[in-house]
Amino acid sequence: MSKEKLRKDKTCLNCNHAVIERFCPNCGQENTKTSKSFHNLFVHFFEDLTHYDNAFWRTIFYLFFKPAALTIAYLSGKRLSFLAPIRLYIFISFITFLLISLFPLDSAVKSETKKDQVIVPSLDSLHIEEKSVDGLTKVGILSQKNNDTIKKILQQTEEIDKKEVADFGYKSINELDSIQKNGTEKVKVTSTEYWFLKKWLAVKEENTNEEIIEKFSDSFTNNLPKVLFMYMPVFALILWLFHHKKKWVYFDNGIFTLHYFSFLLLLILILFFINKFFLLFDSTPILEWIHFSIKAVGTFWMIYYFFPAHRRFYKEKIMISLFKSSAIIIINLLIITVLVVLFALYTYINIH
Repeated sequence: MSKEKLRKDKTCLNCNHAVIERFCPNCGQENTKTSKSFHNLFVHFFEDLTHYDNAFWRTIFYLFFKPAALTIAYLSGKRLSFLAPIRLYIFISFITFLLISLFPLDSAVKSETKKDQVIVPSLDSLHIEEKSVDGLTKVGILSQKNNDTIKKILQQTEEIDKKEVADFGYKSINELDSIQKNGTEKVKVTSTEYWFLKKWLAVKEENTNEEIIEKFSDSFTNNLPKVLFMYMPVFALILWLFHHKKKWVYFDNGIFTLHYFSFLLLLILILFFINKFFLLFDSTPILEWIHFSIKAVGTFWMIYYFFPAHRRFYKEKIMISLFKSSAIIIINLLIITVLVVLFALYTYINIH
């Protein structure tokens, strides 16, 4: 129930109907003051999105611990007791990708990696050449043993740098164009390979390895919610094709899909923060075992969840439900794999 002050005027601002109590009996609008603080706007937005009462927490509990119970209750008519499916999905999707973008995991992983690894600086950062090392040895500043050690480190660094460049054998676009124009048929590449290599070399010329990885990761993460949202109708269509068309209309399968995808996003968010929590502590065998156990349970629940949800919702025999569930999961995994590859390619094309 809202705690905002009511207007003294009992005429509804929306439909001019007489308001006896707090809400207009004609249109349902609350008869409160129109001027609000930023805090009130934010709270009002959150309340509208989640209802911010028992319905929200009841929905989350059912979603996480009672597979398909939320869908069954919603389709049976109990709609005010739970959050609407589309609103639930939008809220969880928004929170999940917002928090993941605000608290990236790679920075935590990098800081942990630096504790356990010795970082070898590049040749450019050291400004050291083998000739200068030989010179220091000749004048007696460095021993021959230290000379050999430094040379070995520099050679390893050069090899690492060469591997990180990943130029596929071409140093520049000009070199690629020259080979493609003047080279023999044996060294030429196909038109598809040429397009890919030219795009890659253009990206390499304008960005460092770190910038490419960062831009690719950011673009992939930012566009993933759109891909998931666009894929849900496909998932619902596959469910519809596997079940009785008259008993289960497409709308019913769509509600099941919204709840299932909301569950997946919620569990991904929980596992994400569990992972970040354990990164705050120094690694010990006990903590690693606890962390692994929690991730194993979460991963198992993510995979297993669909099977009881499918059986309870569609009310089929165990073996039939198991067969259909397995087939649906396999088909969707194949489609998702293709979509991820295409999405990664799209992300790659749009790196500047």
